Amino acid sequence: MKGLLLKSGLKSFDFREVLSGKVPNEMRIWFQNKELVRRISETAALCTPSEIRLCDGSIEEYESLCRDLVSKGVFIPLNPERRPGSYLCRSDPADVARVEEATFICSKNKEDAGPTNNWQDPAEMNKTLDRLFAGCMKGRILYVIPFCMGPLASPFSIIGVQITDSPYVVCSMKIMTNMGTAALEKLGPEGRFIPCIHSVGKPLQEGEKDVPWPSNAIQKYIVHFPEERKVRSFGSGYGGNALLGKKSVALRIASVIGKEEGWLAEHMLIIGVTNPEGRKKYIAAAFPSQCGKTNLALLSSKLPGWKVECVGDDIAWIRPGKDGRLHALNPEAGFFGVAPGTSYASNPYAMETIAKNTIFTNVALTGDKDVWWEGMTKEIPSPLIDWTGDLYNPASGKPAAQSNARFTVSKMQCPILDPASNDPRGVPLSAILFGGRRSSTIPLVYQSCSWEEGVFLGASVSSETTAAATGVVGKVRHDPFAMLPFCGYNMGDYFAHWLEIGKRIKNPPPVFYVNWFRKNAEGRFIWPGFGDNIRVLKWIFEREEGVSNYTETSIGLVPSKDALDLSGIATEVDVNALFSISSEDWKKEEKEIESYFALFGKKLPEALANRLEELKLRLAKS
Repeated sequence: MKGLLLKSGLKSFDFREVLSGKVPNEMRIWFQNKELVRRISETAALCTPSEIRLCDGSIEEYESLCRDLVSKGVFIPLNPERRPGSYLCRSDPADVARVEEATFICSKNKEDAGPTNNWQDPAEMNKTLDRLFAGCMKGRILYVIPFCMGPLASPFSIIGVQITDSPYVVCSMKIMTNMGTAALEKLGPEGRFIPCIHSVGKPLQEGEKDVPWPSNAIQKYIVHFPEERKVRSFGSGYGGNALLGKKSVALRIASVIGKEEGWLAEHMLIIGVTNPEGRKKYIAAAFPSQCGKTNLALLSSKLPGWKVECVGDDIAWIRPGKDGRLHALNPEAGFFGVAPGTSYASNPYAMETIAKNTIFTNVALTGDKDVWWEGMTKEIPSPLIDWTGDLYNPASGKPAAQSNARFTVSKMQCPILDPASNDPRGVPLSAILFGGRRSSTIPLVYQSCSWEEGVFLGASVSSETTAAATGVVGKVRHDPFAMLPFCGYNMGDYFAHWLEIGKRIKNPPPVFYVNWFRKNAEGRFIWPGFGDNIRVLKWIFEREEGVSNYTETSIGLVPSKDALDLSGIATEVDVNALFSISSEDWKKEEKEIESYFALFGKKLPEALANRLEELKLRLAKS
């Protein structure tokens, strides 16, 4: 590493000299933690970058990186009058989604990973990755990103350090996490952190011209080592594959830590719902990707006097509190949301949030340098450049924006951000929701009768697949707790952990299942959704307060006749169709659940097997 350039802020140093002990005063915070120094040194020796940059998380650093990305043709600056401080970038067409087939949980024992995760022996996987990472940053800059998941003042936050060769990742991590010097200060000289090593997997030979979106078309790995508490990602520069604080640390690794320490790391939004009398309740909700999470997190209420505020749109860390209740913390600093379908009609608060200082990925570009995607407006702008950089032809039948196109934006720009969004203690939960995208069978909303039944609901979540992951779109797949791609250990043990959490608290919140996506015989959605979902939240709010506005059914409690507030609703709603429960459809559903539960063998908790048998008996009598 002789002569390897090390940059911190505007100053440059020789990395070898710094390692030998000649540390300038302004850099001492970077070299106080010996484990961090070791990780940087070993990674640089393995990956052979041309330079090392220590990222302080300042706005000056962010703006400098953005200017550099513009000069290289990676970022396109948007119209400063219409979208100030914002940029568009385009990924490689082969690098647009989570690659679940290349995502691994490498626990020492295969059984600890379970049947729903890809597993490989940790020693063998490390050998494979060492070969791939050898020289992978040649011709590139190695960036060191200290980051904190969770509020800096929270004792529950987790520190990570991501080493990457992608400046796009640095900019995105600045938005999505508490990043830089503040995270280093929290880490301190003896603090432990989650090491996260990432490379786009495309070294540059001398004189070789770089491409706007480097990635490896052949080899992709997103690998988690639960016992070692580390993450290694190779070959992809997109989303959760590369922003390792998000799904990798805050869910896959954190779920393992939570199991050991007695808390939950969940793929859940958190909202505060306030009624006209000023009473407020917090609700956490788990939906698979592209099933309405962001729309619910940023809901614009259609009921006068009812208000929703956003604590977090994607991840919740849930802990038993001393008050006998569950408390939820949002570990993220930003939103990484799906753009297509988002509009002022469907989600005005999301549109206001992304009005400035936003990174857009794989959306279309209008003639006046603004962004566009399907569902944003009824009329298609012209001219329009599609997400691949070509002039868009509406007659082609292809979408102008990639179906998994995203926006990355600070949550602090959200106009309905809850005042407790950064509360280091989290917020007390009054209800938990599960749901998926189902065109039939599942009613609009129903409630479980106990915590065990609620865990059964979470374990039986299924949804029609979307473009957030690779594979066939529209196929119904089981996605327990919406955690199928994100649980870092055996899901049989995960179900048992949920059951155990319920035993540890005096007042577990009621659990509900919702389905905004039921269709009629003509294939049209029955429920208008979006801002009208407040009507369902109102019923849930009232149920938590003990209002007896329900009817018992074979699957749980549904709103009784006229219990759902439809006052002022703009479209006619077939309530009977929304809540019809077909015994035949549910008997098929029950068999599907039984077949899925069989995957977990002896790991399936007896309580869930019993709940399934009880469902069978109720259906047989219906």
